[in-house]
Amino acid sequence: MAAYLFAHFIGEEKNGEQIYFSVSQDGLHWTDLNNGNPVLFSQTGTCGVRDPFLVRHPQTDTVYLIATDLRIEAGRGWKDAQENGSRSIIVWGTEDLVHWTKERSCEVGIPGAGDVWAPEAVFDKEKEAFLVFFASKVKNEGDTEGKHRIYATYTKDFQVYSETFLYMEKESDVIDTTILESKGYYYRVSKDETYKRLILEKTESLTGEFVPINSTVLADLIGVEGPEGYLLPDGETWCLIADQFMAGKGYLPMLTENLSSGDFRILTPEEYDMGKTKKRHGGILQITDEEYERLLSWF
Repeated sequence: MAAYLFAHFIGEEKNGEQIYFSVSQDGLHWTDLNNGNPVLFSQTGTCGVRDPFLVRHPQTDTVYLIATDLRIEAGRGWKDAQENGSRSIIVWGTEDLVHWTKERSCEVGIPGAGDVWAPEAVFDKEKEAFLVFFASKVKNEGDTEGKHRIYATYTKDFQVYSETFLYMEKESDVIDTTILESKGYYYRVSKDETYKRLILEKTESLTGEFVPINSTVLADLIGVEGPEGYLLPDGETWCLIADQFMAGKGYLPMLTENLSSGDFRILTPEEYDMGKTKKRHGGILQITDEEYERLLSWF
């Protein structure tokens, strides 16, 4: 795995909430595919998709793309999206990254959930299934108002899902969670919706107790969301990217060789290039050189 595919959306304009592709050979300098136009369109549910995430099945090599079923451009607003939004995720599959199945809608949100946002998935080796997790705003008994928590479900094929369960809850609303696996630990990076900052935690088991990791760098970053992480080609350095949504600046990369330290070096603008399109919350998949060349040729 020597290159990268970045699936993302670009904003709330017409066709902005569809699936865009970019590729990179070093994980820091990106080339937009398809002349900066969408590669995949959703004509299901809200007919818009945000927060796409790519994951490869370790046993079959099939790649799945899952995304939030949401189109803010339709004009119904954020309040309606949180309280009366879709309880489904949108799913595509592929064997070669250029030919994709037709999108399908899969309902995973619990009854009473106002939305299902930013779905991601990680393969649970013990269960030989994917843990799919996402944020939902739910008003439980005793709540004065709805609150975003992280819920999860298991699937082997992204068609049949287990019963959804509560996976993560904080004192304040939490959304946009990603999970990274490194040296026997799972690291969870999430957005505290109240303070608009990222929080970092770790555990030895996907369904175990997560322990907070102090990070001065993340605590000082305000107005960010959509965290994603991946190993750079050296196999040692992690790149954590965060969408600077409040300032409208797009993704900011940060590097560390030790996720447990919580110490990240924020790159200067001269050290990376996110491409021509302003990338909003997306997911990054490591790919082979052959897949990289195929994507460049096809799109």
